[in-house]
Amino acid sequence: MQTRNARIGLVLFTIYLAFYLGFVFLNAFSPETMRSTPIEGVNLAILYGFGLIVAAFVMAILYGFLCKEDSAEDEKQDKGVQG
Repeated sequence: MQTRNARIGLVLFTIYLAFYLGFVFLNAFSPETMRSTPIEGVNLAILYGFGLIVAAFVMAILYGFLCKEDSAEDEKQDKGVQG
């Protein structure tokens, strides 16, 4: 179970890292893109930053949900072995 949970965590971390690196590289190599205002005067840097926060929250919930399934199954198996 721990290896599966670790694998899930690493996959989610890699996905988030790709999003974050996109943010960093856009800021470093294309700051004029980050200054653009796609939604009513709010620049892309702010939107991307909030997107990163939301993505981290969603991934944390997803990780908890995916790992919780295994924990519930393990508890059932433990009770069956002990009882």
